[in-house]
Amino acid sequence: MGMRESAKFLMNSKYIRDLAMLVISYGMCINIVEVTWKSKLKAAFPNPNDYSAFMGNFSSTTGAATLIMMLLGRTIFQKFGWRTAAMVTPAMVGVTGLGFFALIVFGSSLAPLTAALGTTPIMLAVLVGAAQNILSKSSKYSLFDPCKEMAYIPLDQDSKTKGKAAVDVIGNPLGKSGGSMIQQVLIFAVGSLAAATPYLAVILGGLVFMWFKAANSLATQFEDAMRVDETQDELYEPA
Repeated sequence: MGMRESAKFLMNSKYIRDLAMLVISYGMCINIVEVTWKSKLKAAFPNPNDYSAFMGNFSSTTGAATLIMMLLGRTIFQKFGWRTAAMVTPAMVGVTGLGFFALIVFGSSLAPLTAALGTTPIMLAVLVGAAQNILSKSSKYSLFDPCKEMAYIPLDQDSKTKGKAAVDVIGNPLGKSGGSMIQQVLIFAVGSLAAATPYLAVILGGLVFMWFKAANSLATQFEDAMRVDETQDELYEPA
């Protein structure tokens, strides 16, 4: 499907619209946090060797966290269901992302506290930002992507095909480019990425809220659709 057909299908299907909102929110949130985090990372590690050493540890930790989350993911689905599994990623992104921005915006006020911890506001922000990146990436592979694919299960073949196409045509590109576009507009309006940080924090909070709302709405629709499928299967079971 093209852009126009995809947009029309999203407008007519609340189910696919909520699913696309999950994809868009994830892409935008990750981009908004990651760009600011990388700018602070370079400020915290001006020495190239120190920067490379940190990124090496970051990559190793990301791999280990992903492995652990892959093992935990199945347990979360089995014990708590689709709804809880779908809420884990926005919860992780929201807590760590907003914590990261809080450390930047209120860094000077938090300096005595961070000094007592033996660090600085920027270094603590870098560590929280790293945690956000690690947790968001590990939960994407273990929970977010499986939730997205499972959401297509109760749909009929036509809706499934058109829904996937609509999410791929609109959801994925908008999620990836939307965060960059927001930051470029804000930097143009206020003059720098640092000056735009408070506004980015507010936007991140709004995106996480819409993410939770869409996930909760989709969970209700998914559970209802799965119950209908189970009922139909029971009706058609041979006596």
